[in-house]
Amino acid sequence: MDKRETLITVGEIINSQGIRGEVRVWPLTDFPERFDRNNNMLLDINGELRNLTVEHSWKHKNFLVVKFREITDMNSAEAVKGGLLKVSRESLKELPGDTYYVFEILGMEVITAGGLLLGKVKDVVRTGSNDIYIINGTEKDYMIPAIRDVVKKIDRENRVITVEPMEGLLEL
Repeated sequence: MDKRETLITVGEIINSQGIRGEVRVWPLTDFPERFDRNNNMLLDINGELRNLTVEHSWKHKNFLVVKFREITDMNSAEAVKGGLLKVSRESLKELPGDTYYVFEILGMEVITAGGLLLGKVKDVVRTGSNDIYIINGTEKDYMIPAIRDVVKKIDRENRVITVEPMEGLLEL
């Protein structure tokens, strides 16, 4: 198994910031403290993995500005644009009951409470109030809101989500 398959993406470098090697990071984690001083992560870029250590970071608008010790100037920062910042599964924080990481949901089969197979989760869209599961169906894609009224059961072991769609939801 490729090491990349066991890593979880927690951010994407979207641009450089200034001349001192800082980068703009689009956070893909609910735990922004991953970018606190002295935290380590891996940069996945151009087919290679590099170790990085956070020197400092701060929130700016919808992204983070991060200075890594190993990225020392604007040219180095430009070279890592588009890179993905990853951590090992072992470093993941334990979530409260009935909450899941996006990578756990992706690829799960989705069935209705009546036993109809809708398809597999191909994407999770994060909104302000609840996530939306994008289901790749055989005939069309479905958008299922990840709310208790609709999602009745998530079976991690068998990788199946059981839903009870509201009236008209599957016709959208």
